[in-house]
Parts: sequence; C-alpha cells; structure tokens
Amino acid sequence: MGLVGGRALWEAEDFGTELLNVTIGDLLDDRATAHPAKEALVYSYPEIGLNLRLTYSEYRDESDLLAKALMALGISRGENIAVWAPNIPEWPLLMMAAAKIGAVLVTVNTNYKAQELEYVLRQGDISTLFTITSHRGNSYLDSIYTIVPELRSIQSPFSQKIESERLPRLERVVLIDGETRPGLMGYKEMITLGKSVSSAGLAERQRSVHPDDVTQMQYTSGTTGFPKAVMLTHNNMINEAHICCGRAGMGPDDRQVTAMPFFHVAGSLGGIGYSLYLGCTLIPLISFDPAKELELFQSERATFSFNVPTMLIAMLNHPRFIAGEFDLSGLSRITTGATPVSIKLMEEIKARIGADCSIVYGMTETSGAVTQSMPYDSFEQKSATVGLPLPHLDLKVVDPLTGETAEFGQPGELLVRGHLVMKGYYNMPGKTAETIDSDGWLHTGDLATMNRDGYLNIVGRVNDMIIRGGENIYPAEIEAFLVRHPKLADAQIIGVPDSFMGEECAALLRVKAGDAVTEDEIRQYCVEGISKHKVPRYIRFVNQFPLTASGKVKKFELREQLIAELGLEEAEGLRTA
Repeated sequence: MGLVGGRALWEAEDFGTELLNVTIGDLLDDRATAHPAKEALVYSYPEIGLNLRLTYSEYRDESDLLAKALMALGISRGENIAVWAPNIPEWPLLMMAAAKIGAVLVTVNTNYKAQELEYVLRQGDISTLFTITSHRGNSYLDSIYTIVPELRSIQSPFSQKIESERLPRLERVVLIDGETRPGLMGYKEMITLGKSVSSAGLAERQRSVHPDDVTQMQYTSGTTGFPKAVMLTHNNMINEAHICCGRAGMGPDDRQVTAMPFFHVAGSLGGIGYSLYLGCTLIPLISFDPAKELELFQSERATFSFNVPTMLIAMLNHPRFIAGEFDLSGLSRITTGATPVSIKLMEEIKARIGADCSIVYGMTETSGAVTQSMPYDSFEQKSATVGLPLPHLDLKVVDPLTGETAEFGQPGELLVRGHLVMKGYYNMPGKTAETIDSDGWLHTGDLATMNRDGYLNIVGRVNDMIIRGGENIYPAEIEAFLVRHPKLADAQIIGVPDSFMGEECAALLRVKAGDAVTEDEIRQYCVEGISKHKVPRYIRFVNQFPLTASGKVKKFELREQLIAELGLEEAEGLRTA
C-alpha cells in the first residue's frame, strides 16, 4: 500500500518479499546440508591462541552436541537459560543449541555488575547461567559468588542443584573458561553429557519447536524504569534478517566482520542471524577494538560489516588507518545506525574505504530495524532520513498528546505494527500493554517525521526533546550540523535545566586528532548556520564519550556530569518539581 490519506501513515507494502516460516535450528540444518564445506564461523585471534574455522557442517555438529548436553541437563522446551559473556565462540553455539531444543536464550549485558545480574536471573526465571571468569576488569565470578554464596558449599555440581533463597529458579552455573571453581560446572565436562542423548532424541525435540515460539529474551531499559526482557520469536529474528539483508543487497558470498555485542540485537541478529540467513561467513570480534577490526577487514577479506557510527569514527581516526596500513578494497557495504549518520561520515567511508552505507533504524522491541535506506539513496537522503519502512510493516507518526496522525514533516511519536514486533515483555503484562496498544501498535518513544515519499527521520526521544522557552529543539538536527565542522570528530547535544528558559542546549564535542578549535569558533559557526534558539548556550570539549557496550553514547551520564559541573542542581529541581 505505502502512503495513505495524505498524512504520516504508511500501510504495509510487501516490496515483492514473502515472509518465511522456519526455526533457527532448522535453518542451520538447511545451510549445513546445502553448503557443508563453506566457512560459517571464523575466530582469528592468534595473539591469544584462538584460531577457529568452523564449516557449516561443523557448526551444525558442534551445535547439536551442545543441544544434546542441554537436554541431558534436563533443560526443557520453553526454559530460560542465560549467557553472560562477550563474543566468544561458545555464544553463537549456545544460540543455535538453545533454538534447536526450544529453550529461550536470555542475553546478559557484559557490563553488568552483581546487582544487575541478580535482577536478570530473578526476573527472567533463569535456570542455567553460562559465563566466563571476567571481562575487561569486571570479575564475573566475584559477582556470582556474591549473589549465590551457596555455590561454595556444592561438592558435585553435576549431581547437586543450587538451592538459593534469593534465586529459587537458578539450578546451575556453567563456567566456559578457566579452571574448575567451587560449585560451578565446567563447560567442557558438561559437553560430554551430550553423548548420552541420541540424534533421534534431538530430532524429536527439534520438531516440537514452532517458528512462533520465543527463542531469545534481551533486556532493555529504554529511558526509565527497571530493565524489561523483550521476547523475540524465531520468526521475528529470521524475517528481520531476511528482509534487511535483501534490501542491503547481501548474499551468500559475503564475509561479515562485526564487533557488535552478541547480547544486543545488532550482534545476535545483525551478526549471527544475518550470517546464518545468508549462509555466509561470520568473523566476530570478541569485543570492539578499532585496530583489530581493521586487521580482520584486511586479513579475512571482509565484504560487509555492521558498525554504529562511533565505531566507524574510531577506525577512521586510528593512526594505523591514517598511515595507510590496511588494504580494505574488498569491503563494499557497511550497515550502520543507532545514532544519526552524517553526510560527512558517509563521504569519508566511501572515499577512504570504498564502502557504501546502508542506514537502519529500529529497537530491540521491533527485532531490530523497521526502516532502512534504499540502495539508490543519495548521501543526502541517507543523512536526512533513516530510510523507508521495511516490507510488511505499518508505520505512522502521531501527536504524542492527542494521538492524531501527524502531517508530513511534523514531529511526533513513531508507532510500528507488524510481524517484527516483539511478543511482549517477559512477566510484565502491564508494561507490555503500555507499549503495545489494543490495535497492535508498538509505541517506540522516538520522535520522528515522515516526508511525502514515506521516508522517516528520527529527531530524538519523546523524553529527550529539549523545550527551550516553548520552542521544541531536536538534538539530532544540531548534532548533524555540528559534525559538518571540519575540525570536529563527533558531537552530542543534551538539554540542561535553566531557571528562566526551562531548558538550554549544551554541546559536548570531540575534536579531530591534531586539530584545535575554540568555543568562540564553534559558537560563530552555529550562529551562521542554524536558528538562534538552537545555538548551544554551553559548549564543552571532551576526549571521549561514555558508551554502552553496543557503542551508543550514554547521554544521561553526560547530562548528570554537566549539571554537576555547572551547578544547575537547583534549576533541575525546579524543572522536575
């Protein structure tokens, strides 16, 4: 259908694409049968002794053995198991194995501490936790023993289940790496349990799994409140990969390098899911490192990558890249999004790498992307919008107060309806009802505009919009303008309280390496290029931004720090009173 009624309403259009109806486990088997000798999963880390190259038949066989081990542990269909680890090889194997037996894989943020982990284990009804000893200075074992002290008294973890008052559903913890620890199962020993389960038994279990069953739960906190577990089905994840890869022009001969964390939808789906759907090769980074990713682009002959803009900026500004050390001639496509992507950044990627960008917009609750740029879109179009709605989805922009469909170009909340919408929040029916209304529309909380061609532009969060003296200001617009300055590498706009205007704009800026710029220069640049009420009152230069594990800037941290630095606590109290 496309646009309807002369307003910001898009009714589902199939774009010639039919939806699939298959489980992740069955899809893996299909790929292994069709391309048994093709590389499926590659880890190239000689510096730590990790050199793994699994073909699709080996990928299936390793996943089957792990699936059998999970069955031997007594893990049932629909049972929630969790993984707390960076992008190590066992992560995608767990995703495949859980999918095959109908268990639900719950993904845990690698940055979590003890209190956050305890919340997920309790709220998510986790029976089994797979984890590692530590990651980037964060001792996972210390956290686990803090919240489950009963582990230390378990003599035989393979015959004794955990009995915890705080976590009554938790039965076992499996340690993937390191030496044997009190109360914890060793991963390698656990795998051997799979030999007691027959292939026929696994096949029978796999046949019981339905494409509409939940296969993953990913925790997202949005902007407020306790984290919520987003329930995603096999159909959610496979069809997201199906339609996004189709629009981006990807195929089975691609070789994808990605550093997107697997606990995030951009990693588990944009990395593992995309590659499985395509039957192509996935080369993950254990965690993001700009030099390592550039090395893998070259050594593994990467053709495609999924990166948020902060990652791309870090690579383009790396001294070894600037020195011309890397041959990236094979890299032709990069999918990016999560934050606005400037024309300047796309131009640099095209000029210095030779790759074209595909822009996506989405959220965990929509299985990932709901809009994506078209292959023929110009840099200007990609910078000004986040693309057209994906096939089989309804989208509309509504006035946040009245719920009326907005005019073209008028900002409002973006609503989405269709096959990619989550099944709901786990054990939170009230929150689910707040997010998905009675007509099936998912309220994203994002402010958007739609133009007369159906293209969407994200202008901020409903809760992040800055209201200065009655004027609505959208941070994304100012950020896109600022990064066009030749000396700026990145820009973030936040709203801070003001006793007279209500709110004022503050700009936090990262300057390009080797360049210098003054506050007066930036202010004059703004005065000459944007409306007076959008010119930031406060300008600060920073060396780096606090980032989430998926590469998004933690704006709430920047805001809290700046309020304290400027002594605006009293004004904040007046604004929120």
